[in-house]
Amino acid sequence: MADLPLDIARIYVEPAAEVLARGREILARFPDAERIPVESHWRIPELREGDPGDYLAAKKSALVLGVKKGLTFRPNGRSADFIAPSSSNGCAMACAYCYVARRKGHANPITVFANIEGILAATARHAAKQGPKAEPNQVDPKDWVYDLGENGDLSVDAAISDNVRDIIALFRTLPNAKGSFATKWVNRDLLDYDPQGRTRIRMSLMPPALGKLLDVRTSPMAERIAAIPELHRAGYEMHLNFSPVVLREGWEAEWGALFEELDDILPAAVKDQLAAEIIMLTHNRELHEINLAWHPKAEELLWRPDIQEEKVSESGGVNLRYRTGWKGRWLQRFKDLLAARMPYCRVRYAF
Repeated sequence: MADLPLDIARIYVEPAAEVLARGREILARFPDAERIPVESHWRIPELREGDPGDYLAAKKSALVLGVKKGLTFRPNGRSADFIAPSSSNGCAMACAYCYVARRKGHANPITVFANIEGILAATARHAAKQGPKAEPNQVDPKDWVYDLGENGDLSVDAAISDNVRDIIALFRTLPNAKGSFATKWVNRDLLDYDPQGRTRIRMSLMPPALGKLLDVRTSPMAERIAAIPELHRAGYEMHLNFSPVVLREGWEAEWGALFEELDDILPAAVKDQLAAEIIMLTHNRELHEINLAWHPKAEELLWRPDIQEEKVSESGGVNLRYRTGWKGRWLQRFKDLLAARMPYCRVRYAF
C-alpha cells in the first residue's frame, strides 16, 4: 500500500466529540497535532473559504472531529437501497470531479464523527424495521443494501479510527442487510476485518492515464485492480464502479484496454459474483472555477460545453452533464464494449 495521503498537523474539534470515547481515541492517535476548538464541523471558514490554489494543503494536514447530528436514512435505489448516516464526511483525496467538493465548498478534508455508537444503533434499528427484502431489485436480490460512505472514502477513514471496523462488524450481525462503499484507496488493514460477505466494496476504476490526471492523491489503478481478488478472498463482495466515464478522443480504446486487463487478472471466483455500476461524468461551474486555480489541465477534459448541457440536480444545484440524446448513445457504446470484453460482468446500474 502506498503511503497514506495524510500528515495531520491540526485537528478542528467540536466539544461534544472530544468527550466521546471515539473522539478521545482519535486525538490520542495524533498527539502532536494542534487542537482547534470549533462550534460546528460545518462552520470552519478557513477550510471553506481558503485560496483555491492551496486546495490540496488542507486535505493532507487537517482533520475535523465532530458529531453526526441527523441520523436519517434516505432511500436511494441506485448504488444502494438506503443511504445510511455516514461515519465521516470529506476526503483526503482530491479527485478533480468530486461531487462532495461541489456541495461543501472549497477545501473538504476528512471529518470523522465520534458518535459511532449512535450511528450503529440507528442502522441496526432501521434494518430491523425493514424486515426481510420481499422482492429482488437491481441493488441486491436478497438483502437491503446501505451505502456507508456517500461523502468520503472508508478505506482512508479506516486508517484514522475504528469506525469502519465497527461498521463492518455490525453488518455481520444483520441477517437482512449489507453495507456498501466505493473506494479509490487500497488499505490492506481491511483484509483483517472479517466481513463474512456482508459488506460490498465497489472498487472505482478508470483508464490509468485518465486516473493519473483526475484521481489526485489516490491509489494507482494497478494497485486497485490487484487488491480486488485479495479483498474478495478476505470475505468482501466485490463490485466495480466505472466512474466517472469522461469522454475524450480515444476513450473506447482506453476503456477497452482496462476491461482486458481486468479480464486477465480477476479470478473466476470474482467474475462469478461480479457486477458494475457505470456513471457518466457530471461537472459543475463552481467546481470548474476552483479547479482552474489548482488543476487547470483536468478542466481541459472535464469542462466541455461543446458536448455538455446544464441540468438542475435533485438537490437544486446546476450541474453540467453530457447532452441529452448523445449521452444515451455514448452510454450504450460503453455498455456494449463492456459486454464484449467482460460478458460475465452484470451492469447493475448505469447513469
